[in-house]
Amino acid sequence: MGERVQQLERRLTHRLASYDAELVRRARPLVGEAAAHTRLWWAAAALIAATGAPRGVRAAGNGLLAMGVAEVAANTVVKPLWRRRRPPQELIPHDGVHDRPDSPSFPSGHTAAATAFTVAVARVWPRAGALCAVPAALVALERVHSGAHYPSDVAAGAALGAAAAWAARPAPLLRAALRARVRKALT
Repeated sequence: MGERVQQLERRLTHRLASYDAELVRRARPLVGEAAAHTRLWWAAAALIAATGAPRGVRAAGNGLLAMGVAEVAANTVVKPLWRRRRPPQELIPHDGVHDRPDSPSFPSGHTAAATAFTVAVARVWPRAGALCAVPAALVALERVHSGAHYPSDVAAGAALGAAAAWAARPAPLLRAALRARVRKALT
């Protein structure tokens, strides 16, 4: 990355992390905790499957499959190749920077998982996907605000997640197996 682009991204990271509204201070840890280990998306999948009959089961299964593909791509393929460091502490003017991961910063695996789940769900059930877009956007913003990622890490994670959602379209036999597993998990 060019020096000018790096400086611009550092300023943008600092500006986003500096946003200090009361709602942001309260919500950031909650969003981060919900997104940890994809808990938010597993809960969303269960809710979508439980409320959406066959379409909901298919949407939840597709979302989980896409999320898995995105996580593998982000965390075991791209991060080891890129090895970008997390934003330095001096860019983050609040105390949320203490609990950051040690893994590389690029791309954001949380954002990749959130986007993959949301896009895959939206392909099957657009209204449920639209509802998932709100927490997905909050996860992406939280990753920058908390100091875990630069904005370009989040943008790359979103692009990777969208690609994973389209690449992970299950074949009919796999789709039937996913539906059966989701139904079994819910009973």
